[in-house]
Amino acid sequence: MTATTNELVYAPATELVARIRSAELSPVELMDAVLERVAEVEPSLHAFITLDEERARQGARDAEQAVAEGRDLGPLHGIPVSIKDLFATAGLRTTWGSKFFEHHVPDFDVVAVERLRAAGAVIIGKTNTPHFGHKDMSDNLVAEASRNPWDLSRTAGGSSGGAAAAVAAGMGPIALGSDGAGSIRIPAALCGVYGVKPSAGRVPFWPNRDYWGARSHIGPMARTVRDAALMLSVMAGPDRRDPLSIDNAPEDYVAACDGDLTGLRVAWTPDFGLDRVGVDPEVRAATEAAAHRFSELGCAVEEVDPGWDDPSEWHRTLFRAGIVGSFGERAREHPEWIDDSMAALMEAGRDITMTQLVQAQGQRSVFYDQARTFMDGYDILLSPTMTSGAWPYDGQPGDIGGRPVQAVPGGRWPLMFPANALGWPAASVPCGFTSDGLPIGLQIMTPWHADALCLTASAAFEASRPWAAARPDL
Repeated sequence: MTATTNELVYAPATELVARIRSAELSPVELMDAVLERVAEVEPSLHAFITLDEERARQGARDAEQAVAEGRDLGPLHGIPVSIKDLFATAGLRTTWGSKFFEHHVPDFDVVAVERLRAAGAVIIGKTNTPHFGHKDMSDNLVAEASRNPWDLSRTAGGSSGGAAAAVAAGMGPIALGSDGAGSIRIPAALCGVYGVKPSAGRVPFWPNRDYWGARSHIGPMARTVRDAALMLSVMAGPDRRDPLSIDNAPEDYVAACDGDLTGLRVAWTPDFGLDRVGVDPEVRAATEAAAHRFSELGCAVEEVDPGWDDPSEWHRTLFRAGIVGSFGERAREHPEWIDDSMAALMEAGRDITMTQLVQAQGQRSVFYDQARTFMDGYDILLSPTMTSGAWPYDGQPGDIGGRPVQAVPGGRWPLMFPANALGWPAASVPCGFTSDGLPIGLQIMTPWHADALCLTASAAFEASRPWAAARPDL
C-alpha cells in the first residue's frame, strides 16, 4: 500500500465526504483503497464475517455517477461503512455469529442501516461478533476470532469487536455497532478508537426481540468524534416501529463537537466505589490523568464515590434470563452449535425464578433513582472504560488490579453496564497505552438524553489529546 493510499484509508469521513462532494475525490478511488487495505490486513485480523466486495464496488460507481450528474448527495455520500453482523441487511448474509443462521440472507434492513444507505454510505461487509452478541470477545462457531490490531495475540473485544478492529486498521472510517452492556465501548477502548452508546431510543432499534427492556442501543464507531457525530446525526430520530424511540428531532451532533465545557461539574471515579472492582495500575494512572485534563478544559473535576448500590447481581439476573429466554429453545435443537460461554449463561438462566426476575427489574428502577440523584450534582461522569488492556483472544485474565476476575456477566467489564441499565449516553475515548502498547479508554457518561454533551466532552478531550494519528503497525 502506497503512502498516499495509506493516508486515504485513515482520513476522517468528514474530510472524505467533503472531497467527494467537491469532486476532488472519486468514491471509486476511495473504495479501491479501502478494499485494498481489507485484502492486506483482514486475513490476520478476522474483523469480518462476510465481505460484500462486488456490491461495494458497484455502490462506489453509483456514487461517482451521482456526483457527475449533479444529484443531491447525502451526508455520507460514497463513504464505506461496515455493519455489525447482529443487524439485518437486505440481500447480504446476516449470521448473528450463529451456526443457526450461517446461511441466512434477510430481505430487509434494520432502521439504522436504512438510514445509512439513504445518507449515501456504501456497505463493505458484516463485522465479526460473538454468538448473538453475548460476550466481550468476538469469537464464534461461524468465523475466526477477531484479533486486536495493536497485538494480534490479543482480543479485539466484543461484542462489536470486528467493527472496532476494522476501524482501527483502516478498513473504513466508520462502523455500525450495538451496545447491550458495553459492546461498543469495550472494543473501542481495547482497539484505540472512539465509540459512543447513545441514549436509549436515540437510534431506533427495529426489529428488536425486546423493545421494552431498552438495554441494547445502536451507535457509531469511528476514529474521530466528529465522524461518529456525523454518523449519529444520520441514524438518530424517531420511528414508530420502535415504541421507545425518542420522539423529537435530533440535535446537531456535529455542531456539538465545537461546544464549550467551561464551568461544568465533572465527577471522576476509578471504580464506581465498588470494592470488588480491580483496576490495572497503568489503566488507573492513564484514565485519572485523562480525567484531570478536564480541569484544563474549564471544568471543576472531583473524585467521587457515586454511592449507588452494586448493580451486578440484578444485572446478572436480567442478562442471564434474557439469554435463556431468547435462545434457550433453539439451543435444545442443536446444543453443539452453542459455545461454552453461552451454554453456561443458559444453564444459569434456567434456574432464575419469576420472582427473582421481577425483583431484578425493580432493583434496576431503584438504581436509576440513585444514579439520577447522584448526577443532579454533576454534568459529566468519568471512569476507566475497561479495567485492563486487551487480554489473549483465546483466554482471559485471571485477575485485574489484584482482584480475581469472575467468569460471569460483567466480570471483565464492571464499569460498562450501568449506562445501559440507565439508558444514558456513554462513550469511550482513547487516552493512552499500557507499557505493552495496548490502548486504554476513558469512559465519558452524561445524564438522561444528554447525547450532545457527551459528544461535546468527547470532542473537547480529543482536541486536547488528539489520538487519530496513532495507528497500529500491521
